[in-house]
Amino acid sequence: MTSITHSRAKWRAKYSLAALALMALSPSPLLAEGLALPSNANLTFNTTSAQGTYSAPIAPYTGGLLPVFDISGRVTKQAYRIPHQGVTPQQILSPIEASLTEAGFELLFKCQDRFCGGFDFRFSTDVIAAPDMFVDLFDYIFLTARRTSENAEEGSRTEYVTVLVSRDTTAGYVQIVQVAPEGAAPLQTARGEAIVAQSQPSTQPTAKGPLGEQLETLGHAVLPDLTFETGSSDLGQGSFASLEALATYLRNNPNRKIALVGHTDTVGALANNISLSKRRATSVMQRLSSAYSIPATQMEAEGMGYLSPILSNLTAAGREANRRVEVVLLSTE
Repeated sequence: MTSITHSRAKWRAKYSLAALALMALSPSPLLAEGLALPSNANLTFNTTSAQGTYSAPIAPYTGGLLPVFDISGRVTKQAYRIPHQGVTPQQILSPIEASLTEAGFELLFKCQDRFCGGFDFRFSTDVIAAPDMFVDLFDYIFLTARRTSENAEEGSRTEYVTVLVSRDTTAGYVQIVQVAPEGAAPLQTARGEAIVAQSQPSTQPTAKGPLGEQLETLGHAVLPDLTFETGSSDLGQGSFASLEALATYLRNNPNRKIALVGHTDTVGALANNISLSKRRATSVMQRLSSAYSIPATQMEAEGMGYLSPILSNLTAAGREANRRVEVVLLSTE
């Protein structure tokens, strides 16, 4: 049984797919020729649930909802790490997508970072936990594909595959989820040549212009001058030019909404870092409200912990850069 649902919604409209009702059919290979991955891709996570349910996104996150298919069957989840600086998500995805098409899969949905819904899409869909899988909120691609086959002996069979690709400063990351009827062959992979990084510059934010310009061209900006009380999540009492600029932008654009997102280095447990980073983002939001009279309806606060670094945490300078609060533009209407 497959249903179409929306996360955070209280209703769901169910409908049947004959392929997923036929769970006891004899095996038929899935991508026997192999799902294309580079030769230097290392498997970091692999699990299978014989009888599970997976919610596959089929449209971008919008209006507080993520449209999904709820698919039941044998659920296989895998994550791969591709150690190479400069490799882009599209560069990784292209041969995977081509192999799906060659195997007879139909592309149901494909989106890229902010066009998927950015932060909200990432945290509304099922993602394998770090460090096995990493998602840069500003640099990822997601797709959902489906293949239905029919013959006189087996009837109709449907298989689903979703692929999520992202990167950090040192490697690319791939998550593959397969949902198939019981007895179907597990997902196969075929190794091609190692990926060579493209010569184009990284899409990591580099703009140094006015904050409003960064928000509207890159979708986010670091608030670089913020300081916090030692050992505390409380924003310092100084005057911060970045908050002045952000407040001015929000007053001039009252219909636009932002998320303040806190980030940390990798010192300490993930749960503690996520809590600390969210408290710091909340402190910034409260300052914007109390000192600059920015309406709460224009802002929200989130915490990423150490899951979205901008530099390596192997150096003191990198860890300092990763301890930051960013502002993310959520809407332009």
